[in-house]
Amino acid sequence: MTSFGDLLGPQPVLLPENIDAEDALLEKQDPVLVAAAHPSASIAWAHLAEAACERGQGEVNHDTIAAYAFARTGYHRGLDLLRRNGWKGFGPVPWSHEPNQGFLRCVAVLAKAARAIGETDEYARCLDLLEDCDPRAAAELGLD
Repeated sequence: MTSFGDLLGPQPVLLPENIDAEDALLEKQDPVLVAAAHPSASIAWAHLAEAACERGQGEVNHDTIAAYAFARTGYHRGLDLLRRNGWKGFGPVPWSHEPNQGFLRCVAVLAKAARAIGETDEYARCLDLLEDCDPRAAAELGLD
């Protein structure tokens, strides 16, 4: 795994801002409308996934499955953006860089929803990805 400060490892990926989507969410616009208007914005999918995950309360129900689907969508849209910005499938994606947080939040909800439905392999992959991206991310996102 890549650790921060490893001079031989890949440089951290710092995603660009998605100002329109971020501003819409800060203005309390409905995340459904933000995701529809900005489907490539992981942050919009993260808002939807987190809300559904909270409603699902870690049980197998429609909300938990919706959280899983929203998170997976945001995760894949984030992977696309990471790759376009030089990420090779591993290496630092710092939590401290706010535009990275939508992707990382989606990975965390995907982990929580996977655990709730008993998909232990997916849960472990998500934890590994968070650890590789930023060793502090899991704790920041409530996955100790």
